[in-house]
Amino acid sequence: MKGGTPKVTEPKKPKTATDPDVFEKRKNRFRILVCIDGSEESYRALRYASLMGRGDDCDIVLVYVRPIDQGLHSGGLQVRVARQNLLDWGLELPGMKHLKKGLDILMEEGQLEDDWGTETTHTDIAGDPLGDNKIEYFNENGKSIVLKLKTASDPASGILEQYHLGPYQLIIMGASGRSHYGFRSMIDRAVAEKVAVNAPCSVLVARDLKPGYGHLVCTDGSQRSFDTVRKDAEMIVRRFENPMMSVLSVAPDEESRADAEKAANTAADVIRETGIDVLETIVKVGDPVEQIVETGQDYSLIVMSDSGTNRLKRLFLGSVSSKVLEKAKNSVLVIR
Repeated sequence: MKGGTPKVTEPKKPKTATDPDVFEKRKNRFRILVCIDGSEESYRALRYASLMGRGDDCDIVLVYVRPIDQGLHSGGLQVRVARQNLLDWGLELPGMKHLKKGLDILMEEGQLEDDWGTETTHTDIAGDPLGDNKIEYFNENGKSIVLKLKTASDPASGILEQYHLGPYQLIIMGASGRSHYGFRSMIDRAVAEKVAVNAPCSVLVARDLKPGYGHLVCTDGSQRSFDTVRKDAEMIVRRFENPMMSVLSVAPDEESRADAEKAANTAADVIRETGIDVLETIVKVGDPVEQIVETGQDYSLIVMSDSGTNRLKRLFLGSVSSKVLEKAKNSVLVIR
């Protein structure tokens, strides 16, 4: 199916998104939440999600977060027309044209077929007559693509609230820094940090995200970093047609180089155990943040481990991961 809106058909799957056991079943699927804000960066991130989400075991959910109310009048004809426009893909509704463009991209990528079923859901939100709205497309094998117009007090809160309606294994945010409708951009530095710190799952902050250059996964020799290496390989990299991974370890001084080399070689062995080849192992000496940022710009993205400290400490004291997330010129994936 190319171009246009998917043909609406009657649902074919025996269970729908409203069934009480669907949340538990979703835990066994690979679910990606892609945050759309109308920027080109968010659409590049969506194309990246599409590459890793081609199998029937993967669901892709697009979310646009809009502020509560936006001048809509409660009750009456205007709200009824607004909801009908949602179903008809009226482009004048805040966020809908961005979600529609995202759907078109997924259709171009071959993610939807003509015989998919649809389900629409509306949830009332206090103080906002339009509320939350979503359209779910699903096939008979259980794969679904969801477009969600989410209402929240701010983008980060909306994204985190959406996680708890999931769950998700990965959240992808395109770091555009743009602003829409007087609302803070879906992703700026503060939004990205809040989501990366508080999300229960892995978070990918996309900056100029280009596929095909592989993952640079960082290790400091700790068991947590080796777990990160394995999880990135098994959960994400294996989903690409041509999986590519490299390893970086940074020694603070020359005396510690041997330890860094050992850490890099151990991480490479962990990757090979998953059946994925290692392109290269790299050992650098110096400040970890500077070396990771400089080396990482030659790859599709930098992969970092969650710091392991509690969220309050991560928020106020910082960590290598959060500093790399702040300073990197390209995309950063924080594995959790």
